[in-house]
Amino acid sequence: MPQATPETLALALPHVLAAPKDDAPIHTLCFRKGFGKRDFRESLTLTVAEGVPGERWMKHPWMKLADGSPDPRIQISILGSRVVEAVVTEPEMIHPGDTIVADMDFSEENLPVGTRLRIGTAVVEVSDLWNDACVKWKKRYGKPAFDWVRAPGHPELRLRGVLCRIVEDGEVTVADRIRKI
Repeated sequence: MPQATPETLALALPHVLAAPKDDAPIHTLCFRKGFGKRDFRESLTLTVAEGVPGERWMKHPWMKLADGSPDPRIQISILGSRVVEAVVTEPEMIHPGDTIVADMDFSEENLPVGTRLRIGTAVVEVSDLWNDACVKWKKRYGKPAFDWVRAPGHPELRLRGVLCRIVEDGEVTVADRIRKI
């Protein structure tokens, strides 16, 4: 399957960086009930206690606290739709599986650690963990997409999106927008 090239990713960067700073439209909501399983929905429930109830975060988080419980800083991931457009070159390519895909600037400058976002009736907080593009990202979208996220000057752009903890329970729909509070 064709993958994005360093050249096409470089050309896409100005468009990615021109994403809205606030009041961002949501493109997709993804429920991840298991590894590699994606269920696209019109709405999701977000809770402080369970993340997205029924998702794999409670049973199989990739990051745990010292007591073995799931790390709340990774309850949800939000990825920029313009990044998805840049790395997904064929409709058959697997969706990255981020909880929310939205048209927003996720850079550190726009969303410093601790920034709170209202998404529907829920509130989330941008965590201090950097989403650095895992080996699955590299396998699915190629080494150029992997390197693009990690290139000098790019980590602070958060091209791979943000990880967030939920601080206020609520519902989010694809008709909602993400707003800074």
